[in-house]
Amino acid sequence: GGQEDGLRSGTEATAQIAAFAAAVEAAEEGGYWPDMALEPDMLEMSFGISADMYEDYMAEMPMMSAHVDTLLIIRAKDDKVEAVREALEAYREAKVSDTMQYPMNLGKIQASRVETIGSYVMFVQLGGDTTQAEEEGEEAVVALCQERNDKVIEAVRAKLP
Repeated sequence: GGQEDGLRSGTEATAQIAAFAAAVEAAEEGGYWPDMALEPDMLEMSFGISADMYEDYMAEMPMMSAHVDTLLIIRAKDDKVEAVREALEAYREAKVSDTMQYPMNLGKIQASRVETIGSYVMFVQLGGDTTQAEEEGEEAVVALCQERNDKVIEAVRAKLP
């Protein structure tokens, strides 16, 4: 419980989101770095996704601003799936073209993706510890993070009703 109580009431959607969270952490090989759940106002401020666009969501980022690992799973309202996807794509574009990123995060940001599965829209920018790949250069980091993101997306897909 704790801080999430207000956000995730005991609905069926919430149980679904909790199942996703468990699946993701199990699938994340480089370690799961996001450690801060985003409140609805943060979700709107950072991602442009307002409360009238979703039924439920899970949104987590790292507290440390030097890290960029982010996972959003939004259960969009039926008529808002497209709007949510567009908001997440816009967020991703902005990050990819932001030249002020830490060099160590560039590969992670390049590898990020937006995935729609039914009424769920995900933004996956994960990878955890990529230090091994960093020695081989940015392309290696991108490839590694893409692989890890894919595993996470498949883990979530496997948990869909």
